[in-house]
Amino acid sequence: MSQNTGNTTAFIEAEQYSKFILENLHDGLLPDQFSRDVSDFGTGTTLNIKTVGTATLQEVFEEQPLAYNAIDTGTVTLRITDYVGDGWSISDVLRQDGSQIEQLHAMRGMESTRALQEYFETRAFATLNAGQTAGAINSVNGIPHRWVADAGGAADEGKISLDDFRFMKYAFDKANAPMAGRIAVVDPSVEVAINGLLTGTTSIDYNPHFEGIINEGFAREHAFVRNIFGWDIYTSNRLPQGLTEAINANAAGFNETDSSVDSGNGVANIFMCVLDDNTKPMMRAWRQAPKTETRRNFELKRDEFDVTARFGLGLQRVDTLGIVLTDVTKF
Repeated sequence: MSQNTGNTTAFIEAEQYSKFILENLHDGLLPDQFSRDVSDFGTGTTLNIKTVGTATLQEVFEEQPLAYNAIDTGTVTLRITDYVGDGWSISDVLRQDGSQIEQLHAMRGMESTRALQEYFETRAFATLNAGQTAGAINSVNGIPHRWVADAGGAADEGKISLDDFRFMKYAFDKANAPMAGRIAVVDPSVEVAINGLLTGTTSIDYNPHFEGIINEGFAREHAFVRNIFGWDIYTSNRLPQGLTEAINANAAGFNETDSSVDSGNGVANIFMCVLDDNTKPMMRAWRQAPKTETRRNFELKRDEFDVTARFGLGLQRVDTLGIVLTDVTKF
Protein backbone atom coordinates (compact mmCIF):
# COMPACT_ATOMS: atom_id res chain seq x y z
CA MET A 1 0.00 0.00 0.00
CA SER A 2 1.29 3.48 -0.84
CA GLN A 3 1.66 6.20 1.71
CA ASN A 4 -0.90 8.99 1.27
CA THR A 5 -2.48 11.82 3.24
CA GLY A 6 -5.19 9.47 4.51
CA ASN A 7 -2.92 6.99 6.27
CA THR A 8 0.00 9.26 7.16
CA THR A 9 -1.70 11.99 9.13
CA ALA A 10 0.93 11.90 11.89
CA PHE A 11 3.46 13.32 9.47
CA ILE A 12 1.25 16.17 8.24
CA GLU A 13 1.90 19.50 9.97
CA ALA A 14 -1.26 21.46 9.43
CA GLU A 15 0.28 24.73 10.63
CA GLN A 16 3.57 26.18 9.44
CA TYR A 17 5.44 29.24 10.65
CA SER A 18 7.45 31.35 8.22
CA LYS A 19 11.14 31.93 8.89
CA PHE A 20 10.44 35.59 8.14
CA ILE A 21 9.56 37.71 11.19
CA LEU A 22 7.44 40.76 10.39
CA GLU A 23 9.03 43.93 11.74
CA ASN A 24 7.32 47.15 12.77
CA LEU A 25 7.21 49.97 10.25
CA HIS A 26 8.93 53.15 11.39
CA ASP A 27 9.11 56.63 9.96
CA GLY A 28 12.40 58.46 9.56
CA LEU A 29 14.04 60.08 12.54
CA LEU A 30 15.24 63.65 12.23
CA PRO A 31 18.97 64.46 12.41
CA ASP A 32 20.70 65.40 15.67
CA GLN A 33 21.96 68.52 13.88
CA PHE A 34 18.57 70.14 14.45
CA SER A 35 19.57 70.96 18.04
CA ARG A 36 22.67 72.22 19.81
CA ASP A 37 24.61 69.61 21.79
CA VAL A 38 25.68 70.91 25.21
CA SER A 39 26.51 67.52 26.70
CA ASP A 40 29.95 68.79 27.73
CA PHE A 41 28.67 69.87 31.16
CA GLY A 42 29.47 66.73 33.10
CA THR A 43 28.15 67.38 36.61
CA GLY A 44 24.97 68.73 38.12
CA THR A 45 21.51 68.63 36.60
CA THR A 46 21.04 72.28 35.53
CA LEU A 47 22.99 74.28 32.95
CA ASN A 48 22.60 78.09 32.83
CA ILE A 49 23.76 79.94 29.71
CA LYS A 50 24.14 83.72 29.80
CA THR A 51 22.45 85.83 27.13
CA VAL A 52 23.15 89.40 26.01
CA GLY A 53 20.69 91.74 24.31
CA THR A 54 21.28 94.28 21.57
CA ALA A 55 22.78 97.75 21.87
CA THR A 56 20.94 100.86 20.64
CA LEU A 57 22.87 103.76 19.14
CA GLN A 58 22.15 107.34 20.16
CA GLU A 59 22.74 110.64 18.48
CA VAL A 60 25.87 112.47 19.63
CA PHE A 61 26.00 116.26 20.13
CA GLU A 62 29.06 118.37 20.54
CA GLU A 63 30.11 118.94 24.16
CA GLN A 64 27.27 116.84 25.48
CA PRO A 65 27.89 113.55 27.29
CA LEU A 66 26.56 110.26 26.05
CA ALA A 67 23.91 108.45 28.08
CA TYR A 68 25.35 105.30 29.62
CA ASN A 69 22.79 102.58 29.06
CA ALA A 70 22.95 99.08 30.44
CA ILE A 71 22.48 96.22 28.00
CA ASP A 72 19.88 93.58 28.70
CA THR A 73 21.23 90.32 30.09
CA GLY A 74 19.65 87.06 31.14
CA THR A 75 20.00 83.30 31.17
CA VAL A 76 18.50 80.30 29.43
CA THR A 77 18.33 77.03 31.31
CA LEU A 78 18.60 73.34 30.46
CA ARG A 79 17.84 70.64 33.00
CA ILE A 80 18.48 66.91 32.92
CA THR A 81 14.89 65.76 33.33
CA ASP A 82 14.28 62.45 31.53
CA TYR A 83 15.53 59.05 32.67
CA VAL A 84 13.83 56.27 30.68
CA GLY A 85 14.51 52.70 29.68
CA ASP A 86 13.23 49.29 28.68
CA GLY A 87 13.97 45.76 29.89
CA TRP A 88 13.33 42.23 28.66
CA SER A 89 14.48 38.69 29.36
CA ILE A 90 14.85 35.33 27.62
CA SER A 91 14.35 32.17 29.67
CA ASP A 92 16.44 29.04 29.28
CA VAL A 93 13.32 27.03 28.47
CA LEU A 94 12.48 29.41 25.60
CA ARG A 95 15.99 29.05 24.21
CA GLN A 96 15.70 25.25 24.44
CA ASP A 97 12.24 24.88 22.94
CA GLY A 98 11.85 27.97 20.78
CA SER A 99 12.78 28.78 17.19
CA GLN A 100 14.60 31.86 15.84
CA ILE A 101 15.13 33.10 19.38
CA GLU A 102 18.37 34.90 18.57
CA GLN A 103 16.66 36.74 15.72
CA LEU A 104 13.85 37.70 18.09
CA HIS A 105 16.41 38.88 20.64
CA ALA A 106 18.22 41.07 18.09
CA MET A 107 14.99 42.63 16.87
CA ARG A 108 13.83 43.22 20.47
CA GLY A 109 17.01 45.19 21.14
CA MET A 110 16.56 47.29 18.00
CA GLU A 111 12.95 48.05 18.92
CA SER A 112 14.01 49.24 22.39
CA THR A 113 16.62 51.58 20.94
CA ARG A 114 14.13 52.85 18.40
CA ALA A 115 11.53 53.48 21.10
CA LEU A 116 14.05 55.61 23.01
CA GLN A 117 14.87 57.61 19.88
CA GLU A 118 11.20 58.23 19.17
CA TYR A 119 10.60 59.26 22.78
CA PHE A 120 13.50 61.72 22.57
CA GLU A 121 12.19 63.25 19.36
CA THR A 122 8.67 63.56 20.74
CA ARG A 123 10.02 65.31 23.83
CA ALA A 124 12.12 67.62 21.64
CA PHE A 125 9.11 68.81 19.65
CA ALA A 126 7.10 69.22 22.86
CA THR A 127 9.90 71.37 24.31
CA LEU A 128 9.86 73.63 21.26
CA ASN A 129 6.08 74.02 21.39
CA ALA A 130 6.21 74.76 25.12
CA GLY A 131 8.81 77.45 24.41
CA GLN A 132 6.05 79.65 23.02
CA THR A 133 2.97 80.99 24.77
CA ALA A 134 -0.16 79.15 23.66
CA GLY A 135 -2.97 81.32 22.36
CA ALA A 136 -0.65 84.26 21.61
CA ILE A 137 1.17 85.46 18.50
CA ASN A 138 4.60 85.35 20.22
CA SER A 139 5.77 88.46 18.40
CA VAL A 140 9.46 88.97 17.52
CA ASN A 141 10.36 92.45 16.27
CA GLY A 142 6.64 93.14 15.87
CA ILE A 143 5.90 90.09 13.70
CA PRO A 144 3.98 86.98 14.86
CA HIS A 145 5.85 83.70 15.19
CA ARG A 146 2.76 81.64 16.08
CA TRP A 147 -0.66 81.48 14.44
CA VAL A 148 -3.41 79.13 13.28
CA ALA A 149 -3.42 78.41 9.56
CA ASP A 150 -6.46 79.66 7.65
CA ALA A 151 -6.69 78.91 3.94
CA GLY A 152 -9.69 81.25 3.70
CA GLY A 153 -13.20 81.03 5.11
CA ALA A 154 -14.53 79.52 8.30
CA ALA A 155 -14.51 76.01 6.82
CA ASP A 156 -10.78 76.28 6.13
CA GLU A 157 -9.64 77.33 9.60
CA GLY A 158 -6.72 75.08 10.41
CA LYS A 159 -5.90 74.24 6.78
CA ILE A 160 -2.41 75.11 5.55
CA SER A 161 -1.80 77.42 2.61
CA LEU A 162 1.30 78.67 0.80
CA ASP A 163 0.75 82.00 2.55
CA ASP A 164 1.76 80.37 5.83
CA PHE A 165 5.22 79.60 4.42
CA ARG A 166 5.45 83.06 2.90
CA PHE A 167 4.45 84.78 6.14
CA MET A 168 6.85 82.69 8.22
CA LYS A 169 9.68 83.60 5.84
CA TYR A 170 8.84 87.25 6.46
CA ALA A 171 8.76 86.66 10.24
CA PHE A 172 12.23 85.08 10.17
CA ASP A 173 13.57 87.79 7.86
CA LYS A 174 12.41 90.47 10.33
CA ALA A 175 14.01 88.48 13.16
CA ASN A 176 17.35 88.64 11.27
CA ALA A 177 17.50 84.85 11.00
CA PRO A 178 19.94 83.63 8.31
CA MET A 179 18.42 82.57 5.02
CA ALA A 180 20.36 79.30 5.07
CA GLY A 181 19.39 76.48 7.38
CA ARG A 182 15.66 77.15 7.48
CA ILE A 183 13.55 74.01 7.94
CA ALA A 184 9.91 73.23 8.63
CA VAL A 185 8.79 70.00 10.28
CA VAL A 186 5.14 69.39 9.43
CA ASP A 187 2.50 66.76 10.04
CA PRO A 188 1.81 64.37 7.12
CA SER A 189 -1.65 65.95 6.79
CA VAL A 190 0.10 69.21 5.89
CA GLU A 191 2.07 67.48 3.15
CA VAL A 192 -1.19 66.16 1.71
CA ALA A 193 -2.59 69.70 1.65
CA ILE A 194 0.57 71.11 0.03
CA ASN A 195 0.56 68.38 -2.61
CA GLY A 196 -2.99 69.40 -3.47
CA LEU A 197 -2.08 73.08 -3.66
CA LEU A 198 0.93 72.56 -5.89
CA THR A 199 -0.45 69.90 -8.20
CA GLY A 200 -3.43 72.16 -8.80
CA THR A 201 -1.17 74.99 -10.05
CA THR A 202 -0.38 75.02 -13.75
CA SER A 203 2.77 77.08 -13.17
CA ILE A 204 4.58 74.02 -11.81
CA ASP A 205 4.61 72.62 -15.35
CA TYR A 206 7.10 75.34 -16.23
CA ASN A 207 9.14 75.26 -13.06
CA PRO A 208 11.85 72.55 -12.94
CA HIS A 209 12.01 72.91 -9.14
CA PHE A 210 8.45 71.54 -8.81
CA GLU A 211 7.93 69.49 -11.93
CA GLY A 212 8.45 66.13 -10.18
CA ILE A 213 5.91 66.66 -7.44
CA ILE A 214 3.05 64.93 -9.27
CA ASN A 215 5.12 61.75 -9.55
CA GLU A 216 6.69 61.58 -6.09
CA GLY A 217 4.83 63.94 -3.79
CA PHE A 218 6.30 66.71 -1.71
CA ALA A 219 8.24 64.54 0.75
CA ARG A 220 9.86 61.14 0.46
CA GLU A 221 10.97 59.02 3.43
CA HIS A 222 9.78 61.91 5.64
CA ALA A 223 12.47 64.23 4.18
CA PHE A 224 11.95 67.15 1.85
CA VAL A 225 12.22 66.84 -1.91
CA ARG A 226 11.13 70.40 -2.64
CA ASN A 227 11.77 73.83 -1.11
CA ILE A 228 9.06 76.47 -0.71
CA PHE A 229 9.92 80.09 0.08
CA GLY A 230 13.29 79.00 1.43
CA TRP A 231 11.91 76.26 3.72
CA ASP A 232 13.18 72.69 3.51
CA ILE A 233 10.21 70.56 4.51
CA TYR A 234 10.31 67.42 6.65
CA THR A 235 7.34 65.39 7.88
CA SER A 236 6.96 63.76 11.29
CA ASN A 237 4.30 61.85 13.21
CA ARG A 238 5.70 63.03 16.54
CA LEU A 239 4.76 66.70 16.52
CA PRO A 240 2.60 67.92 19.44
CA GLN A 241 -1.00 66.93 18.68
CA GLY A 242 -4.39 67.02 20.33
CA LEU A 243 -4.25 70.84 20.63
CA THR A 244 -7.20 73.21 20.93
CA GLU A 245 -6.12 76.80 20.45
CA ALA A 246 -7.33 80.16 19.11
CA ILE A 247 -4.97 82.96 18.01
CA ASN A 248 -5.74 86.38 16.55
CA ALA A 249 -2.86 87.42 14.29
CA ASN A 250 -4.86 90.04 12.39
CA ALA A 251 -3.29 92.88 14.36
CA ALA A 252 -0.01 92.29 12.53
CA GLY A 253 -1.64 92.54 9.11
CA PHE A 254 -1.55 88.80 8.46
CA ASN A 255 -4.30 87.00 6.61
CA GLU A 256 -4.61 84.73 9.65
CA THR A 257 -7.45 86.45 11.51
CA ASP A 258 -9.07 85.14 14.67
CA SER A 259 -8.56 81.49 13.74
CA SER A 260 -8.75 78.39 15.90
CA VAL A 261 -8.25 74.64 15.91
CA ASP A 262 -10.96 72.88 17.86
CA SER A 263 -11.86 69.52 19.35
CA GLY A 264 -8.27 68.56 19.98
CA ASN A 265 -7.49 68.24 16.27
CA GLY A 266 -4.64 70.75 16.30
CA VAL A 267 -1.02 69.91 15.55
CA ALA A 268 1.97 72.25 15.98
CA ASN A 269 4.04 72.45 12.79
CA ILE A 270 7.48 73.74 13.71
CA PHE A 271 9.68 76.15 11.74
CA MET A 272 13.33 76.61 12.73
CA CYS A 273 16.66 77.99 11.59
CA VAL A 274 19.37 75.39 12.31
CA LEU A 275 22.29 76.89 10.38
CA ASP A 276 24.67 76.65 13.35
CA ASP A 277 24.69 76.29 17.13
CA ASN A 278 24.08 80.01 17.59
CA THR A 279 20.88 80.01 15.53
CA LYS A 280 19.31 76.71 16.64
CA PRO A 281 16.30 77.31 18.91
CA MET A 282 16.84 74.17 20.99
CA MET A 283 19.71 72.60 22.93
CA ARG A 284 20.12 69.04 24.19
CA ALA A 285 22.36 67.22 26.65
CA TRP A 286 22.84 63.48 26.95
CA ARG A 287 23.94 62.62 30.48
CA GLN A 288 23.77 58.98 29.40
CA ALA A 289 23.28 58.01 25.76
CA PRO A 290 21.18 54.87 25.17
CA LYS A 291 23.14 52.06 26.84
CA THR A 292 22.47 48.32 26.84
CA GLU A 293 23.40 46.11 29.81
CA THR A 294 23.00 42.36 30.33
CA ARG A 295 23.11 40.01 33.28
CA ARG A 296 22.48 36.37 34.09
CA ASN A 297 19.65 35.69 36.57
CA PHE A 298 20.66 32.32 38.05
CA GLU A 299 17.62 32.06 40.29
CA LEU A 300 15.09 32.45 37.47
CA LYS A 301 17.30 30.75 34.89
CA ARG A 302 17.11 33.49 32.30
CA ASP A 303 19.21 36.18 30.60
CA GLU A 304 18.10 39.76 31.31
CA PHE A 305 18.70 42.86 29.21
CA ASP A 306 17.93 46.53 29.63
CA VAL A 307 18.41 49.77 27.70
CA THR A 308 18.43 53.09 29.56
CA ALA A 309 19.06 56.73 28.68
CA ARG A 310 19.15 60.04 30.55
CA PHE A 311 18.94 63.46 28.91
CA GLY A 312 17.61 67.00 29.04
CA LEU A 313 16.21 69.50 26.54
CA GLY A 314 15.92 73.26 26.66
CA LEU A 315 14.98 76.27 24.55
CA GLN A 316 17.90 78.58 23.85
CA ARG A 317 16.26 81.21 21.62
CA VAL A 318 12.77 82.14 20.42
CA ASP A 319 13.56 84.35 17.44
CA THR A 320 14.47 81.39 15.22
CA LEU A 321 11.38 79.40 16.20
CA GLY A 322 7.98 79.62 14.53
CA ILE A 323 4.84 77.49 14.87
CA VAL A 324 1.82 77.21 12.59
CA LEU A 325 -1.08 75.22 14.00
CA THR A 326 -3.17 73.13 11.61
CA ASP A 327 -6.14 70.80 11.87
CA VAL A 328 -5.19 67.19 11.10
CA THR A 329 -8.64 66.60 9.56
CA LYS A 330 -8.38 69.42 7.00
CA PHE A 331 -6.32 68.76 3.90
